Parts: sequence; structure tokens; C-alpha cells
Amino acid sequence: MNVLVLTTPGCSNCNVLEKMLDKLGIKYDLVDVTEKPEYLEKYPIFTAPGLVIDGKLEFTGVPKKEDLEKKFS
Repeated sequence: MNVLVLTTPGCSNCNVLEKMLDKLGIKYDLVDVTEKPEYLEKYPIFTAPGLVIDGKLEFTGVPKKEDLEKKFS
């Protein structure tokens, strides 16, 4: 499973999502969309973070814990 967290500098919600994924034991890669704007062309997020699972944008912003757990169960 390939998991990406699309972030922006100083994004407090991104930290919340990272901690949620850490608690679930999910490995992920961080992508700063200000450094790699091509990700915004592929995944048009208007709110950070964006959570991409296996090439599909699943969430923007901080998802509910239950919804996040369902995606990985």
C-alpha cells in the first residue's frame, strides 16, 4: 500500500493526520506541495493535508478517526 500525505509548511492539521497514521502503524511519505506543485495538478486539494492511498485522493483535511481506520482495515 502506498500512502502519501500532501502537506504545506506550518500545517498544524498535517501534524494531526501524521499522528493519527502513526498510531495506526501506517507507513507514509510526506510531500510538500509548495516544493512539488505537480502533485496539486494530480490531486487538486484546497485544504491541507491531503491523504492519497494507492494513487487515489481519499481525504482532504483531517478525517474522522473512524473513517481513517475503515480505509486501512
